[in-house]
Amino acid sequence: MQDNERRMYDLEYPAPEVGADPAGGPTLIVALQGYADAGHAVESSADHLLAALDSRPVASFNNDELIDYRSRRPAVTMDNHRITGMESLNLGIRVVRDTEGRSFLLLSGPEPDLRWEAFTEAVADLADKFGVENTICLYSAPMAVPHTRPLVVSAHSNTPALVNSMFTYDSKVVLPGSASMMIERALHKRGRNVAGFTAHVPHYLAASPYPAATHELLDAVARAAGLALPLRAIENDMSRVAGQLAEQVDDSSEIQQVVHLLENQYDEELERYRSTHPKAMLPGEHEMPTGEEIGEEFERFLAALDSTEAANSSEDVGGPKELPEEADPEDVYPEDLGPDDSDPEDVYPEDLGPDDDEDLDDDR
Repeated sequence: MQDNERRMYDLEYPAPEVGADPAGGPTLIVALQGYADAGHAVESSADHLLAALDSRPVASFNNDELIDYRSRRPAVTMDNHRITGMESLNLGIRVVRDTEGRSFLLLSGPEPDLRWEAFTEAVADLADKFGVENTICLYSAPMAVPHTRPLVVSAHSNTPALVNSMFTYDSKVVLPGSASMMIERALHKRGRNVAGFTAHVPHYLAASPYPAATHELLDAVARAAGLALPLRAIENDMSRVAGQLAEQVDDSSEIQQVVHLLENQYDEELERYRSTHPKAMLPGEHEMPTGEEIGEEFERFLAALDSTEAANSSEDVGGPKELPEEADPEDVYPEDLGPDDSDPEDVYPEDLGPDDDEDLDDDR
């Protein structure tokens, strides 16, 4: 390993196993803090994945080579006139297992301030080393959209399969560069599949944590990469924030007017987009299964019914057995009755003994 590479990052030893799907290599998710992170959605996405799923470090980047501490000063804790702690800035790649055991890679931490070209080449080399199949970079931008409408996640990619029917821009856009975008460019040059997902956060909520943006970003990643990601905790946070926003809007007529104007603009834009992209999956909608997928699911359902019926008909598992025929109670005749089978109502006084007569009187 060259000296520059040694100073750029250190590989974990022994290296954790980076499993892959049988269909291809692992997915790399890039969630760098600092740029295009309205609603703290990118940072919260990485934090949620690392808190909710099992992960192991793969590569750690050298902060002294990449971070300008004067522009990104770590928080220092002082207790009783003594420095007791300092915030750690961890920039690195970890292998993460989803809830079904599938592996993917997560590049997270502060966006580098320095040596972007060397950093992106190092990330591209690691992607080659671990056989990364797809790379998805996460962004979150403040937009003129209302919080009362489904949150939009737009996508761009050099691979149609990663974008599928997601919301896309068909016009030319000039944006400020970022380290994540340079990673996209470097991987594209190497012929690898790359995509970028951007959450559209209401501009008036860009400075505060906005769980809806985190949820929609991770949901888009899960669908594109075929991962099972736990999102229930984020849904609870979404409900809590939605309630707080509803209270604030109800208390201000000015906010209500602004939100109403944004709703009209949002609805008009989506109608225009629907007219030009009739097959696109719009915000709040979900992909419908294909006819082939429905047929496969129906075949599995029928197979399950057949196995259940076979199990129920087996005596080994307590299945129904043939019961002997029973005589109809109405088909009993007097000549068929024995001495003990007499009907209690066919008892006459002359048939009773002295003791039986006393019992009969007591009953009366």
